[in-house]
Amino acid sequence: MNAESGKSQNKTLEPAAAGKGRDTVIEIVSLYQAQSKIYPRSVSGLFARWRWGLVWFTQLLFYGLPWLQWNDRQAVLFDLATRRFYIGGLVLYPQDFIYLTGLLMVSAYALFLFTAVAGRLWCGFACPQTVYTEIFMWIERQFEGDRQARIKLDAAPWGFNKLWRKSATQLAWISLGLWTGFSFVGYFTPIKQLWAEAFTLGFGPWEWFWVLFYGFATYGNAGYMREQVCKYMCPYARFQSAMFDKDTLIISYDAERGEPRGSRSKKTDIKAAGLGSCIDCTLCVQVCPTGIDIRKGLQYECIGCAACIDVCDGVMDKMDYPRGLIRYDTENGLSQHLSPAQKLRRVFRPRVVIYTIVLVILCAALLGSLLFLRSPVKLDVVRDRGVMARLVEDGFIENLYRLQVMNTTEQPQQFTVSVTGLDGATLARPVALTVGPAEARWVSVAVRVPPEVAARAGAGAHPIQFQLMRPQQAGKEPVQASIEKSTFVVPR
Repeated sequence: MNAESGKSQNKTLEPAAAGKGRDTVIEIVSLYQAQSKIYPRSVSGLFARWRWGLVWFTQLLFYGLPWLQWNDRQAVLFDLATRRFYIGGLVLYPQDFIYLTGLLMVSAYALFLFTAVAGRLWCGFACPQTVYTEIFMWIERQFEGDRQARIKLDAAPWGFNKLWRKSATQLAWISLGLWTGFSFVGYFTPIKQLWAEAFTLGFGPWEWFWVLFYGFATYGNAGYMREQVCKYMCPYARFQSAMFDKDTLIISYDAERGEPRGSRSKKTDIKAAGLGSCIDCTLCVQVCPTGIDIRKGLQYECIGCAACIDVCDGVMDKMDYPRGLIRYDTENGLSQHLSPAQKLRRVFRPRVVIYTIVLVILCAALLGSLLFLRSPVKLDVVRDRGVMARLVEDGFIENLYRLQVMNTTEQPQQFTVSVTGLDGATLARPVALTVGPAEARWVSVAVRVPPEVAARAGAGAHPIQFQLMRPQQAGKEPVQASIEKSTFVVPR
């Protein structure tokens, strides 16, 4: 009787217990898959070629720019020691920081515009994290093989084959990371000098720090953290939804066409079998660098690399199905079956137009200021605080100043200094100076005012202007190069 009761009890509880057990197993498997290493499968196709084209472009730009020469100097050099920043023919000083602000604003609005139109194009094709992850994964495949080979190698016990393959991968990763760190420092220290120092390990403390730090960051982010950076560290994934709308072009799975999914042979009549176009091969998941299933809809982890589009198009070709089961499309395009022309018209919606107008204005203002409004010479005036004003011969009142003259061109410039703004104010002695290419010079000047002028002006600070003039040429008036305001102090 007890046995029968127990048996009966087991029968009663079995379905609930089994269901609960299956749920627990699914949760554990899902948690393990979320935390386990992702092994992206290699993929070829149109978007893969675009991605590799941008990898080559961005890295040739990054690694190559420091080696380019311009007027016997490095074309792009941010010389922090001398506080000069060379970009081609431009020589910028800390006072030109406003241009960096303008560049950041242009970058921000460009990101807003591209995201509103076509989603995470930057993340999928040009972000440094994506670019270096692509390079590091390519290196990994050369030594350890494609997805299945890497999974098998990681599961295998340590032996000669695993040791040499893993060691070769690590050595290549570390070498590329260090070269990346070296190239980064080459934007701040002349790279030819840095190259000579590399052979004797004669880097300075800060050079050592940044080469190793930037190299380690590249090695760690692209070699190990990979999708974790995109998922958890990059803020863009979190606020991208604020820039998306139903007419944003995103990577989409056509569920109406693809479902119900299921495996079948190439000869299967899918209409008769009641199947959709998706053969449930899971290749779209295997190629995804962040390990998501695009068939579940848009997810914040999707970086828009389009690897799933390439691999799915390849499967559709093999099955003789039309391409585009996974494609770039809009939410409205999928739900309303919009034609390409209709989707194109929806691109020009208010937010896109506003972003475009603002971006064009910012670009025009930045370029116009750099090319036409920026003065080739800069003048800064600093009062000598040690001696505010003093009485000199013949009762003249004298103030002392220090002038910094910065030549932002790459040709030597000659200047004279004059003072205006206060009747009778003159320089104690004429000032003429030559400033070399991209050079900044300090010069001390003394401004004097006759006693009767000082008495008429009264005690206190009186505005004056220092004028930087180019020397008079034959038959021509001197040309004003720069002007800077200051004050002349008459003591009580």
